[in-house]
Amino acid sequence: MQDEVRKVREIPDLFDRGKTATGLLRDYQASVTELSRIRRETLDELKNQGFSQAQIADGIGLSRGRIGQLATSGPAPERAFFGDDDLVVIVGQKIEEGRGRPVIATETVTAYSRLQVLAASYSLSTTMESVPPPGLANLNRHNLVVLGGPRLFPMVAQMQESDPVLRFEEGTDGKWSVLDTRTGERHRSAREDGQNRDIAYLGRLPRPDGKGTFLVSAGIHPTGTQGGVAYLETALAELYGEIRDKRFSTLVECEFDPDTMNVTRAYRATPVYRHAG
Repeated sequence: MQDEVRKVREIPDLFDRGKTATGLLRDYQASVTELSRIRRETLDELKNQGFSQAQIADGIGLSRGRIGQLATSGPAPERAFFGDDDLVVIVGQKIEEGRGRPVIATETVTAYSRLQVLAASYSLSTTMESVPPPGLANLNRHNLVVLGGPRLFPMVAQMQESDPVLRFEEGTDGKWSVLDTRTGERHRSAREDGQNRDIAYLGRLPRPDGKGTFLVSAGIHPTGTQGGVAYLETALAELYGEIRDKRFSTLVECEFDPDTMNVTRAYRATPVYRHAG
């Protein structure tokens, strides 16, 4: 690290020096934040294994008082559910009925706003990328979240085929459902029956390049996509405790206010299914 700093100091061009220093500061700060999270999680794990504060202090080489301070400092462990740095969030555009122009559904915008607030509570910033039809998005990126399903993103549909349990299917009537192959139950959106409920596929899928994963909240309708985010608002710590950074999928059902289209309640409709890999 010090060698890199010395190299920056020796850059003759002042603009290049300032630009390089700014980039390294951002990278180092992101690393410091993640190291703080790892340390806090490690202290939690040692405590859960039955080690006393004195034993932990001796093992790590810090005072008992300092260990007590560090136990609650830094981001919470579940921050790692999203990754180790700021998030890139992809949202899809759809063709507006009657006007033929691409737009982002209001519920999807709300989903992004809710995710932005949730991420900020874990010291993560977000950048939104809007993808027009036919939904050709680059999924080969770290810390990526996709808000939308197979209707908007063909590549997401292909990657969801790797899910051994939950399967999106389009009926002959053009309506979508999710089949749970373990139970044989087919989950449909109650919104299509005039009810104020929707469902979403929430999971971590492999990237097309095989070099990582990405998160996806894919509703049958945009309200469902928002529901996946709403579920994380209350269940992130529990979900992270179950699956950490591994691949998984589950279905989330949500209830929404028909006047505002804001999700008011979200809960799991299936178990959390862990995937191999």
